[in-house]
Amino acid sequence: MTIIKEIPSKDTYIVRQPVLRKGKPIESCIFEGDDLNTTHHFGLFENDDLIGIISLFSQTNTIFANKNQAQIRGMAILENHQKKGFGEALVKHCEDYCKTQNVDLIWFNARTAAVGFYKKMNYQIIGEPFDIKDVGEHYLMFKKL
Repeated sequence: MTIIKEIPSKDTYIVRQPVLRKGKPIESCIFEGDDLNTTHHFGLFENDDLIGIISLFSQTNTIFANKNQAQIRGMAILENHQKKGFGEALVKHCEDYCKTQNVDLIWFNARTAAVGFYKKMNYQIIGEPFDIKDVGEHYLMFKKL
């Protein structure tokens, strides 16, 4: 049985590290703003095991005119659980949560390898690819809710 529930930021590190910060110190898994009361971390559990995470930050990107925006960060599914719909479930959970908070636009910096995944969920690219130091090439993506 799988469930999605809110978790503390420190609980995200055990998934962030192997998926998003492979070979890097655990400190690299701490994101600025992780512990603000406006930030929400959701974990996807399968039989009580945390296998996927997503973080939602109350963050405005001035590229967009929308007043109520949220940024997704640190979306990750443990490798042996990928391509089973868990990532989609986490993104959908964030979208539903955002709708209850009157957020009308979600945006994020997507790794090049993840662009296709997000396009399938109707997110769009805006602008050119850019590099995030020590992480790699990304695209700014968004969706109006």
